[in-house]
Amino acid sequence: MSARIPPLHLIYAFEAVVRHSSFSKAADELNVTRSTISHRIQTLEKLLNTILFERTTRKLNLNAAGASYYLAVKEALVSLDNLNKINSHNLYKKTITISSPPTFANIYLLPRLKDFLDQYPNIEIAIEIAKSQLDYEISKVDFDIRYGSGVYPGMQSRQISRDTIFPVASPYYVKSKNIRQPRDLENCDFLRSYLEPWSSWFIQAHLDWKEPTQGHRFEDLSLLYHAAQNSWGVALARESLVMKQINQGTLVQLFDITAEPLFQYYAIIDPRKNLSDEASMFIDWLCRT
Repeated sequence: MSARIPPLHLIYAFEAVVRHSSFSKAADELNVTRSTISHRIQTLEKLLNTILFERTTRKLNLNAAGASYYLAVKEALVSLDNLNKINSHNLYKKTITISSPPTFANIYLLPRLKDFLDQYPNIEIAIEIAKSQLDYEISKVDFDIRYGSGVYPGMQSRQISRDTIFPVASPYYVKSKNIRQPRDLENCDFLRSYLEPWSSWFIQAHLDWKEPTQGHRFEDLSLLYHAAQNSWGVALARESLVMKQINQGTLVQLFDITAEPLFQYYAIIDPRKNLSDEASMFIDWLCRT
């Protein structure tokens, strides 16, 4: 055989033909025509100055030279594949650092994040938990996720969530309080949070009630929902954060009446920072999910 190393497209064609024992199937796998595969095998044999196959009307078999060459080809392709895996693993990864309220990071972001990372395997995400929610504090991250009005002087904001809110309670609490219609909530314990005021839902339910001033209060929405699951009372919830509990039956949406909340989740961007392409892609993805 010649010492010249054939081009890879000829070697890949040869390997596919041997594996499938068919020119046609090899052509389908490599997305070329059968005649192209046949031409590549002929070119390979010419370069090697040897015949690789025993051709019959019904079957395609390697001869002794072909079998020997196939073993060498397989060993070389395995080595190339291992080298590609090493190089891929060592590729430089761009890190996107964000800050986020704990409930959003845990309930909303993490279950969806794998989809983004599967699309962009060379990106890593670093998440810092924001201490403030309704009050915005500038951080040193690429961008912030905040729960609020979206209006932050000197900052750019893009809305992520578009939730509506509705009352939820545990099945046990609903049964024990015999909750059938909105006015039945008069005899219930309201679970409160400055993050989720009741007033807008009262208006939609045609209840002339003031904002509750008594009842357990939680300034973390996951704690609010957990208290409702444990039958402490009725909480206002948003679909993007409680659908798992509703589907599992640990929380019940009490009525079909929904309201627009005062606050949503926003990506907050400091225009003085040079936002990377990767961070921009991440924000675009967040606002589409």
